[in-house]
Amino acid sequence: QVQLVESGGGLVQAGGSLRLSCAASGRTFSSYRMSWFRQAPGKEREFVAAISGSGGSTYYADSVKGRFTISRDNAKNTVYLKMNSLKPEDTAVYYCAAAKTIVAVYNPDYWGQGTQVTVSS
Repeated sequence: QVQLVESGGGLVQAGGSLRLSCAASGRTFSSYRMSWFRQAPGKEREFVAAISGSGGSTYYADSVKGRFTISRDNAKNTVYLKMNSLKPEDTAVYYCAAAKTIVAVYNPDYWGQGTQVTVSS
């Protein structure tokens, strides 16, 4: 069982940066594949980025490649999403998620409550 709590969202100008954090409970954090999803107003939730348990492999949606970086610190039970060169279309609620297996990465087993990111032009 994993509980996830996101933080770091807010309002930023286009071209600016934010770093989101996701604090996880549990003793086996490193065994979970972690990911970030987002949901914009009136849109379906979409995949943003994922990272393997060790942090050795990362995956990104085409829309954020080169701008966003996912990372994790297993000693702190925390996963991060560094967002650079933000665009208004990045505006969404961002959700942290945990998956027990690689198959579940796109349909995670656990979700955080979400944090709002708003990018103004």
